[in-house]
Amino acid sequence: MKTRSAKKNEIERKWYVVDANDLVLGRLASRIAVYLRGKHKAIFTPHVDTGDFIVVVNAEKVRLTGKKLDQKVYYRHSNYPGGLRSETAKSLLARRPEQVLVNAVSGMLPKNTLGRQMLTKLKVYSGPEHPHAAQQPQALSIK
Repeated sequence: MKTRSAKKNEIERKWYVVDANDLVLGRLASRIAVYLRGKHKAIFTPHVDTGDFIVVVNAEKVRLTGKKLDQKVYYRHSNYPGGLRSETAKSLLARRPEQVLVNAVSGMLPKNTLGRQMLTKLKVYSGPEHPHAAQQPQALSIK
Protein backbone atom coordinates (compact mmCIF):
# COMPACT_ATOMS: atom_id res chain seq x y z
CA MET A 1 0.00 0.00 0.00
CA LYS A 2 1.39 3.38 -0.99
CA THR A 3 1.24 6.58 1.01
CA ARG A 4 -0.73 9.28 -0.74
CA SER A 5 0.14 12.95 -0.52
CA ALA A 6 -2.47 15.57 -1.27
CA LYS A 7 -1.85 17.61 -4.39
CA LYS A 8 -2.79 21.26 -4.61
CA ASN A 9 -5.40 20.71 -7.33
CA GLU A 10 -7.11 17.85 -5.41
CA ILE A 11 -7.99 19.93 -2.35
CA GLU A 12 -11.61 20.97 -1.88
CA ARG A 13 -12.00 23.92 0.46
CA LYS A 14 -15.24 24.48 2.32
CA TRP A 15 -16.40 27.55 4.22
CA TYR A 16 -17.60 27.24 7.80
CA VAL A 17 -19.11 29.85 10.09
CA VAL A 18 -18.67 29.60 13.86
CA ASP A 19 -20.62 31.57 16.46
CA ALA A 20 -18.21 32.31 19.32
CA ASN A 21 -20.99 33.44 21.66
CA ASP A 22 -20.23 32.14 25.19
CA LEU A 23 -17.53 29.66 24.03
CA VAL A 24 -14.26 29.20 25.91
CA LEU A 25 -11.37 30.84 24.03
CA GLY A 26 -8.80 28.04 24.15
CA ARG A 27 -11.19 25.24 23.26
CA LEU A 28 -12.61 27.26 20.39
CA ALA A 29 -9.13 28.14 19.11
CA SER A 30 -7.94 24.52 19.16
CA ARG A 31 -10.96 23.33 17.14
CA ILE A 32 -10.48 26.17 14.64
CA ALA A 33 -6.78 25.29 14.29
CA VAL A 34 -7.71 21.69 13.42
CA TYR A 35 -10.04 22.86 10.64
CA LEU A 36 -7.53 25.42 9.31
CA ARG A 37 -4.82 22.75 9.06
CA GLY A 38 -7.19 20.21 7.51
CA LYS A 39 -6.59 17.52 10.13
CA HIS A 40 -10.28 16.64 10.07
CA LYS A 41 -9.95 15.36 6.50
CA ALA A 42 -8.82 11.94 5.36
CA ILE A 43 -6.47 13.50 2.80
CA PHE A 44 -4.49 15.48 5.44
CA THR A 45 -0.85 15.96 4.50
CA PRO A 46 1.44 17.82 6.94
CA HIS A 47 3.41 19.74 4.32
CA VAL A 48 0.37 20.82 2.23
CA ASP A 49 -2.34 23.29 3.24
CA THR A 50 -5.46 21.08 3.09
CA GLY A 51 -7.57 23.16 5.47
CA ASP A 52 -10.87 24.99 5.10
CA PHE A 53 -11.95 28.60 5.54
CA ILE A 54 -13.36 29.57 8.94
CA VAL A 55 -15.51 32.65 9.58
CA VAL A 56 -15.94 33.50 13.27
CA VAL A 57 -18.71 35.87 14.36
CA ASN A 58 -19.43 37.35 17.81
CA ALA A 59 -15.75 37.30 18.80
CA GLU A 60 -16.44 39.95 21.43
CA LYS A 61 -18.59 37.45 23.38
CA VAL A 62 -15.87 34.81 23.77
CA ARG A 63 -15.27 33.60 27.33
CA LEU A 64 -12.03 33.34 29.30
CA THR A 65 -12.01 31.04 32.32
CA GLY A 66 -10.59 31.72 35.75
CA LYS A 67 -8.71 34.98 36.28
CA LYS A 68 -7.34 35.14 32.74
CA LEU A 69 -9.33 38.27 31.94
CA ASP A 70 -7.20 40.25 34.41
CA GLN A 71 -3.99 38.20 34.54
CA LYS A 72 -3.34 37.20 30.91
CA VAL A 73 -1.01 39.68 29.23
CA TYR A 74 -0.38 40.08 25.51
CA TYR A 75 3.00 41.45 24.42
CA ARG A 76 4.17 43.07 21.19
CA HIS A 77 7.39 44.80 20.26
CA SER A 78 8.02 47.61 17.79
CA ASN A 79 11.64 46.48 17.12
CA TYR A 80 12.92 49.74 18.57
CA PRO A 81 14.81 49.98 21.87
CA GLY A 82 12.28 50.15 24.69
CA GLY A 83 9.47 49.25 22.31
CA LEU A 84 7.91 46.43 24.34
CA ARG A 85 4.19 47.01 24.84
CA SER A 86 1.93 44.93 27.05
CA GLU A 87 -1.84 44.78 27.36
CA THR A 88 -4.19 42.70 29.49
CA ALA A 89 -6.79 40.43 27.95
CA LYS A 90 -9.60 42.60 29.31
CA SER A 91 -8.38 45.75 27.58
CA LEU A 92 -7.54 43.95 24.33
CA LEU A 93 -10.96 42.30 24.31
CA ALA A 94 -12.57 45.71 24.75
CA ARG A 95 -10.38 47.42 22.13
CA ARG A 96 -9.88 44.72 19.45
CA PRO A 97 -11.85 41.53 20.24
CA GLU A 98 -10.83 39.88 16.95
CA GLN A 99 -7.15 40.01 17.88
CA VAL A 100 -7.64 37.86 21.01
CA LEU A 101 -8.94 34.96 18.93
CA VAL A 102 -6.37 35.44 16.15
CA ASN A 103 -3.54 35.32 18.73
CA ALA A 104 -4.93 32.14 20.28
CA VAL A 105 -5.31 30.36 16.94
CA SER A 106 -1.93 31.49 15.60
CA GLY A 107 -0.25 30.00 18.66
CA MET A 108 -1.71 26.62 17.70
CA LEU A 109 -0.58 26.64 14.07
CA PRO A 110 2.90 25.82 12.72
CA LYS A 111 5.45 28.61 13.03
CA ASN A 112 6.49 28.75 9.37
CA THR A 113 5.23 30.03 6.03
CA LEU A 114 2.63 27.27 5.87
CA GLY A 115 1.21 28.32 9.24
CA ARG A 116 1.00 31.93 8.13
CA GLN A 117 -0.79 30.84 4.96
CA MET A 118 -3.28 28.85 7.05
CA LEU A 119 -3.96 31.88 9.25
CA THR A 120 -5.07 33.90 6.21
CA LYS A 121 -8.06 31.55 5.87
CA LEU A 122 -9.36 32.67 9.28
CA LYS A 123 -11.85 35.56 9.14
CA VAL A 124 -12.87 36.98 12.54
CA TYR A 125 -15.61 39.55 13.17
CA SER A 126 -16.63 41.07 16.49
CA GLY A 127 -20.34 41.37 15.63
CA PRO A 128 -22.90 38.92 14.25
CA GLU A 129 -22.60 40.05 10.60
CA HIS A 130 -19.95 38.97 8.08
CA PRO A 131 -19.43 39.78 4.37
CA HIS A 132 -18.93 36.15 3.26
CA ALA A 133 -22.53 35.21 2.48
CA ALA A 134 -21.66 34.63 -1.20
CA GLN A 135 -19.46 31.67 -0.20
CA GLN A 136 -22.46 30.02 1.52
CA PRO A 137 -20.65 28.96 4.69
CA GLN A 138 -21.99 26.01 6.63
CA ALA A 139 -22.62 26.34 10.36
CA LEU A 140 -19.99 24.53 12.40
CA SER A 141 -21.06 23.61 15.92
CA ILE A 142 -18.25 23.66 18.46
CA LYS A 143 -19.21 22.56 21.93
